[in-house]
Amino acid sequence: MFYSKILLFGEYGIIKNSKGLAIPFSSYNGGLKMLSDTTENISIATKSNETLKEYVHYLSQITQQKNNGFQLDITQIQKDIEQGMYFDSSIPQGYGVGSSGALVAAIYDKYAFDKITEPLTREKLLKLKTIFSKMESFFHGKSSGLDPLNSYLSLPILINSQNHIEATGIPTESINGKGAVFLLDSGIVGQTAPMVQIFMEKMKNKGFRAMLKNQFSKYTNACIENFLQGNFNLLVGNVKELSSVVLSNFKPMIPEQFHELWQRGIDSGDYFLKLCGSGGGGYILGFTEDFQKAKTALKGHKLEVVYQF
Repeated sequence: MFYSKILLFGEYGIIKNSKGLAIPFSSYNGGLKMLSDTTENISIATKSNETLKEYVHYLSQITQQKNNGFQLDITQIQKDIEQGMYFDSSIPQGYGVGSSGALVAAIYDKYAFDKITEPLTREKLLKLKTIFSKMESFFHGKSSGLDPLNSYLSLPILINSQNHIEATGIPTESINGKGAVFLLDSGIVGQTAPMVQIFMEKMKNKGFRAMLKNQFSKYTNACIENFLQGNFNLLVGNVKELSSVVLSNFKPMIPEQFHELWQRGIDSGDYFLKLCGSGGGGYILGFTEDFQKAKTALKGHKLEVVYQF
């Protein structure tokens, strides 16, 4: 089984070479299976099988390109799909937690020739990320390759820049801690490609590029440093700043009905929200020093704890 992932920090910034931190999220997972009499949800499994037929066509094209850097057993994948293979997944699609990433990791794991395995050097990680970027582009139009990498390795990944990534350790959770990182369900399915398109349009604006460098990246990098060092007091302060920057500059990526809720968190200090993945719906990521207080303030919304501190 391959886990979903959560990009704690770095959404959009990693496209433009700032830092990022992604962690596996074991509450959701997926794996390749065969259709059988015991398959529970036949219609979903059949739809998944149809998607795989389109996907394998794309994979056969990219693996034929010169200097491709990886090869897959396309013949075997096609055979298995014809026999009813599908991706059995509990990972919600369009929610920013890596549903396509887990599928890509599963395909690579099962069908890649000369599979890259441990021990993981920096070169191996970069090569895997490049492979996964190509494989996942079918789903998003453009992919960093980070989601599949995270699913494949089931390790936290620190992105220092596009050419410098490493597996990392994160502080042990404090199960009795009052503070929490949590997911807030927007109840809306998001789509990555249109959101990335909006971002690319915004990048043509000089002022937006300056904000990305001087504010967004600054607070993102500080949050990552605080989190990895276990300095949660400082973390919450920097997340507040980041939340404010995102609300001011990434409004199209935040569903309109959450703008006021977002601002309310900044004003009260009960919780701070940020994008989870590309936004536009799906999950919104929350940070709080007191989860019970945040729960009360966000009454009526579905929350799920990711990490306690």
